[in-house]
Amino acid sequence: MMNPMVLDASAGGGMNLIVMLLVYAAFFLVLYLVFFRPQNKKKKKEAEMRKSAQVGDEITTIGGISGRIVAVKDETESVIIETGSDKSRIRVKRWAIGSVDTVHEDEG
Repeated sequence: MMNPMVLDASAGGGMNLIVMLLVYAAFFLVLYLVFFRPQNKKKKKEAEMRKSAQVGDEITTIGGISGRIVAVKDETESVIIETGSDKSRIRVKRWAIGSVDTVHEDEG
């Protein structure tokens, strides 16, 4: 015959393990919802913004250079921008576009 106190102690130990695992799972769920999910959404939005940049758009690079796109080179994933009044041209990779400052009418 088993002692009833031994059965209670072993059942309580298993329950503590389940509660501890649930607490860890809840912690990681909150961590994902607060930090990783918004960051992934932001990355997707930035990638779409860079992909949709077209000729005539005013852009600012991540280095702070502002200019207007005059050509798009799809084979090298770059754009050529004109900066300043002297019409200097610079080739910039698409990943270096920090913001597209032109607002299109079809967006809304």
